[in-house]
Amino acid sequence: MKPSESVFVPVRGLRHHCRCWGDARAPKLFMLHGWMDVSASFQFVVDALRGEWRVIAPDWRGFGLSEWAKGDSYWFPDYFADLEYLIGHFQPEAPTLLIGHSMGGNVAAMYAGIRPERVAKLIDLEGFGLRGARAGEAPERYAQWLGELADKKPSFRDYDSFEALAERLRGNNARLSREKALFLARHWGAAKPDGRVALASDPAHKLVNPVLYRLEEAEACWRNVAAPVLWIAGAESKAAEFLKLSSGSRRAQGVLPAVDRTRHRRRGSHAPSRPARAPCRGDRGVSRVRCRDEYRSSLSLHCFRRLAQTRGARRAGRGERSGGARAHRSRQRIRTRRSARTGRVAGNPLRRWRRASRSR
Repeated sequence: MKPSESVFVPVRGLRHHCRCWGDARAPKLFMLHGWMDVSASFQFVVDALRGEWRVIAPDWRGFGLSEWAKGDSYWFPDYFADLEYLIGHFQPEAPTLLIGHSMGGNVAAMYAGIRPERVAKLIDLEGFGLRGARAGEAPERYAQWLGELADKKPSFRDYDSFEALAERLRGNNARLSREKALFLARHWGAAKPDGRVALASDPAHKLVNPVLYRLEEAEACWRNVAAPVLWIAGAESKAAEFLKLSSGSRRAQGVLPAVDRTRHRRRGSHAPSRPARAPCRGDRGVSRVRCRDEYRSSLSLHCFRRLAQTRGARRAGRGERSGGARAHRSRQRIRTRRSARTGRVAGNPLRRWRRASRSR
């Protein structure tokens, strides 16, 4: 394993822990972990990196070795402010490279739109956003939050030993070896005076957020992203299950890797701004998404398509030929190639079949 060091930075009244790998003079790369995770989880990703990097992975407030919040709740905008301070501390002179996983991916993607001048490139690992909430849910959500505050203080279960915690981690990931699971367990957990092991996270994170997730605000931030974006969805991910998405949304999520490949293959093409249709595997057709509104609110795919649209506009502004323009000229050439015998368009079997059907 590549060695790391712990750096503690005071951020807005809290002592933040940052795990750092590599030479401090090397190009900097920020890695942002997800909910109920810690910075040490990136150890195996860092081990696989090529080249020299100065990787900086903070523990979010209330996680790992970072200090817990003074109050009894955590607010999502605090992550934006903490990230801005940390970027200014470690790399104030140039835009940075951001990698975020899950909640960290959501923070990174929104921050890249809030501060587009501060982000050079963005890699979003399953930062799908959250299910869009309706305004009518607000009274019930506030009541739930007040009820949880009135109840006894939330807590996480503890474990007999670090080995027991490691087995719990392996239960979530069958590919995790015992050695790696034990390594993670020693960072995920902390020994208690009685010898048992507790999770190194503030149990206040279990409280429901009284503020509803506003999908439109997140979309506005995503549309404002200027950096190149690589959005990754795991082939065997349980993100849909974790987010409690319906079967229709899960089916929609199954095409996300193909959509990502399509966006990169047809770079600069003008993708539709509505998620009513989604490319199938191999981009050989389209599949109607039945639960259109739920698909839109849960995965927000069309916003990431708009990122490709923005990149295509920038290429056009530089005088480059976009993939959409090339495809248009190709279609024009197909239309002009007509058969002298039938007069039908050559080179497109589907179009030949349609025109033959009309002639009948």
